[in-house]
Amino acid sequence: MTPTASIVGVGMTSMSTRDRSPEDMACEAASEALHDAGMDAGDVGLVVFANALGGRLADQGCIRGQAWLRSLGLDHAGIVNVDNSCAGGSSALHLGYMSALGGESPVLVVGAEKMWTGDRSATLAGIEDGLPASERAALRDTFDNGAKSVLMGLNADWVRVQIEQRSTTRQHLAATAVKARRAGARNPLAQLREEVTIEEVLASPVVAGGLTRLMCSSFTDGAAAAVLAAGRHGSAPRIRTSIVRSGNGDLDYHQRLGETAELAWKSAGIVPGDLDLVEIHDATSAEELYALESLGFYEPGDAGPATAAGDTEIGGSGICVNPSGGLVARGHPLGATGICQVFELVLQLREQAAGRQVPGARLAAAVNTGGIIGGDAASVGIHVLEKG
Repeated sequence: MTPTASIVGVGMTSMSTRDRSPEDMACEAASEALHDAGMDAGDVGLVVFANALGGRLADQGCIRGQAWLRSLGLDHAGIVNVDNSCAGGSSALHLGYMSALGGESPVLVVGAEKMWTGDRSATLAGIEDGLPASERAALRDTFDNGAKSVLMGLNADWVRVQIEQRSTTRQHLAATAVKARRAGARNPLAQLREEVTIEEVLASPVVAGGLTRLMCSSFTDGAAAAVLAAGRHGSAPRIRTSIVRSGNGDLDYHQRLGETAELAWKSAGIVPGDLDLVEIHDATSAEELYALESLGFYEPGDAGPATAAGDTEIGGSGICVNPSGGLVARGHPLGATGICQVFELVLQLREQAAGRQVPGARLAAAVNTGGIIGGDAASVGIHVLEKG
């Protein structure tokens, strides 16, 4: 039998607070995951800890996991720290998965991020650490915008490409944001829980190019955790495949996403149509539509109309996309995001996603990306989970 690992426990904080320390959030999520797994901290064989901004914003440049989980009572378990921009969570999960298969089981994977400090410029600088230092100045000049955000400028350029080459409309983008906020309203841990209309999305302040405020994710404080154990464990969802790939400028961002997805689907022995739901890295609503097409769920230009028609909603005719609310509504605590996605998938596969349950969910995927290098994705992490 092929070696496998299961996710036997998960935990996540609310994404709607701004007054908690990274220590508090990390320990809460980790404690919840251990309790959910029926384990004590002393049972843990290894900890993999993900964070992106602690060095800039929390005066903790190194040993973040050791510092922030010190009160948890982990005894002498090894702690490995991961900093991989917005893909830190999926990177940590991949390392946790490989470690569980290698005999370190059980493995505690934790992601925590403190983004609200009152210094917006410092947070933006931390986000731009996901770009090579040698490219930042030129990118700032190329993608200058009122938000002072290179990443939003890049997303705005993706909007232009979709409108010019794929017949995507601003109404399609707005409908995607409306769907995200409707899902977030059903998620008690989401950052943004108020529904919005297409008219409100289009009328909200412009961030960059064709992107408005309500089409974009926000700074988010939060943490999430998962406990991985080797083998099959009753009804615990099983990790069917874990794929991480990094770009170097050889491909376009979305080409890299598509290439990694093909590897993941092949490794899992599936085609995109086999999946019941997916949590996609939607830093903006434009990125959700572009990603759906790059991942093979829709042909170029079809994701917008399908979303506007309600096909990607819970109970829609297509794959359910971001029932958690995604980055746009649930929130985007950089290093924790990939684990937040898996938290949602686990609840869905255990049929515990009250108020937003995807009917009959048996196969699900989480797609987490981080950083951009030469127009390529610096890191892509994809996890396919199967109902236990």
